[in-house]
Amino acid sequence: MNTTRSSPRVLVVDDEADLRELLEITLLKMGLDVDSAENLAQARSLLAQHDYALVLTDMRLPDGLGLELVREVSAAFRNTPIAVVTAYGSTDNAVVALKAGAFDYISKPVALDQLRMMVQSALRLNAPPSESSSAPKAPSRLRGESAVIQALRAQIARLARSMAPIAITGESGSGKELAAREVHAQGSRSAKPFIAVNCGAIPEALMEAEFFGYRKGAFTGAQDERDGFFQAANGGTLMLDEVADLPLPMQVKLLRAIQERRVRKIGATVEEPVDVRIISATHKNLEKLVDEGHFRQDLFYRLNVIELALPPLRDRLDDLEVLTDAILERLGTFDQKVRLGPGVLETLRSYSFPGNVRELENILERALAFANDGVIEVRDLALKGARLADTPPGYLPPPELEGIESPAWARAPEAAAAAITSAHEGANTFNSAVNIAAPAPALAAADSPPAVQNMPPLPPLDILPSNLPEYLAMVEREIIQRALAQTQYNRTQAASLLGISFRQLRYQMQKLNIQEPDS
Repeated sequence: MNTTRSSPRVLVVDDEADLRELLEITLLKMGLDVDSAENLAQARSLLAQHDYALVLTDMRLPDGLGLELVREVSAAFRNTPIAVVTAYGSTDNAVVALKAGAFDYISKPVALDQLRMMVQSALRLNAPPSESSSAPKAPSRLRGESAVIQALRAQIARLARSMAPIAITGESGSGKELAAREVHAQGSRSAKPFIAVNCGAIPEALMEAEFFGYRKGAFTGAQDERDGFFQAANGGTLMLDEVADLPLPMQVKLLRAIQERRVRKIGATVEEPVDVRIISATHKNLEKLVDEGHFRQDLFYRLNVIELALPPLRDRLDDLEVLTDAILERLGTFDQKVRLGPGVLETLRSYSFPGNVRELENILERALAFANDGVIEVRDLALKGARLADTPPGYLPPPELEGIESPAWARAPEAAAAAITSAHEGANTFNSAVNIAAPAPALAAADSPPAVQNMPPLPPLDILPSNLPEYLAMVEREIIQRALAQTQYNRTQAASLLGISFRQLRYQMQKLNIQEPDS
């Protein structure tokens, strides 16, 4: 093959002489070498003779469809991006081409500014090392070496070379934004902005202004002109997180912006071109929302050109140790490294992680607040036992007080239940219950746990607290205050009395705003 030319070479395939000439002139002015073909046969012949930095083909040709060329180039010339020219309004053809492997598309009548931006994006894909960053490649944001995560990274590497919209699906906390950032970082737009937008966090009345911007004086309070998300992401990637939360009126406007690649600021009279790659994400079932009439079908097809499904953490537990190490490294300080105690990793492996990687981060961060000397023990995890598959080896139960026999409340659950029932008797309402200061003498003082003696009685069995968190916080504060009072505010002894670590007690005191009395 002839590879002696220094300028990138582009192949234009179109049977309309006027359009073909317009494309050729525009590309030549960009400093590119251009070959042209009128049909599929000529295009195939030229592809066999030359290497191309970009192939630009019409969808309808005299001897076939441009879609055939898209499939052939995608299969035989994986490093050659191919873009299609579609008739005005034929966005369905564009979606089909993108699904078949097209790099991008442009609609007739061809807007030359959009054509130039598309060509520049394509040329950056195969730019020689001297033209790209010489910095070492950053490690993947998606940590792990399991088979499923390796397959995901390989898929992202392929998708990064395309401009096709990507719909990322996965449970909450599975890393959808990380995956979107990885696609952006590996693509030709990595040097341009990445803008992530939480669609569910924007008030409906402000959505149009936030997405498309506004002119000065467009409405009350618009003292200056402002760009929207589309303008801010121009040349780069716009991630629409929780896209299912978009109201229907905004879905119509978003669809037009994606199809036309133009937006109009509020108060403006003309549209401006924007060049963004759209990545959407949601944990909801968009197809179901389409069937229910809550999400537009045409927008769904425009966003869901390529689907990228993220696995839940429970399906990639082989990566748990790698993920845990990365999180602990981030949580550690210069003078104290965080590590796991015996049995902790095994306990984590037996957990279902309904909140996925985000929940793992929260669990470890919370456990570190309770841990002593930066060593996280099983008891610091505070995982609900009902969610554990079994009790793993190395499990460390809460410490028992030396030399003290377990009291009746710990030995006989039915006795404690009887105590609670007795405490309910005579109480008429929840409000009256929490205001009663006198204890409910259900168990003998010697058999009651120190923190339970003289506790505020529980609400009646037939009445539930109107605010459970506040009620539980009140009970917890009472328990801790009584333990502190019994130990003359010796927090080490109080923590031992309650079966928790000193750090846990300090954390709870700060959380509940428990202060030591002035001496």
